[in-house]
Amino acid sequence: MTIPIIENTAARTLEGHVSVITGGNGGIGLGIAQGLASAGAQIAIWGRNREKTVDAAESMRNVGFRVHYEVCDVSDEDQVHTAFQSTLASCGKIDSVIANAGIPSKPQLPWDISLEEWRRIHAVNLDGTFLTLREGSRYFVDRGSGGSMIVVSSTSAIHGAPATAAYATSKTAVLGLMRSFAVALGRHKVRVNALLPGWTDTDMLAPGKSHQRFVEATVSRTPVRRWADPSDYAGAAIYLADPRWSFHTGDALVVDGGYTIF
Repeated sequence: MTIPIIENTAARTLEGHVSVITGGNGGIGLGIAQGLASAGAQIAIWGRNREKTVDAAESMRNVGFRVHYEVCDVSDEDQVHTAFQSTLASCGKIDSVIANAGIPSKPQLPWDISLEEWRRIHAVNLDGTFLTLREGSRYFVDRGSGGSMIVVSSTSAIHGAPATAAYATSKTAVLGLMRSFAVALGRHKVRVNALLPGWTDTDMLAPGKSHQRFVEATVSRTPVRRWADPSDYAGAAIYLADPRWSFHTGDALVVDGGYTIF
């Protein structure tokens, strides 16, 4: 795996910062991890696929980034707790938590979704986000010096997604979760925000990217006239993690090339 260095994303505004990124071993999560590292942060990548997680961590280390990794299935309560404690033991502290881990649903109409499939998606995308935020909240409240948590949602939380209703619903639900945590944690100086990516060139969306008509249709509805690269979310993640922006919480930041407004 080759990790490109993002040039001029930001000054090293996160020097001394430690950030956890769930699902940070690929796609948008890896783009965010690389961006935060470019801004000076030490990164803790969590992923449930050991080989992929080790590969991502080693590739980032090879270009000089400080990276810790944990093999963790965020839908498992015990694994989330263990990963958090192990990260703390290795890194000494945690300053931001990015709940990015997610899985896609099988393309099918809403009335054809089985309860098993519905629960499979929500176990990772919603329950996993809850467990990650809960663990981060307990730590930040106990530490008493604030922090930042970022939920990676999706523009499918805004527009109808008839072929991926389970996924879209899970990504809508995490926005409510984000707002609840933001209100509860405001007095503890902990900011909680969401990032809503648009169409992005990742393994998750590879099946859609292989259909030229679909790509043309989505690009024609995107004012910047392209799909995103995972690195396009680095700047937003750096901003949301930066402790200087202490008044910004409870927000859903859409980064989609203008897709949802056109």
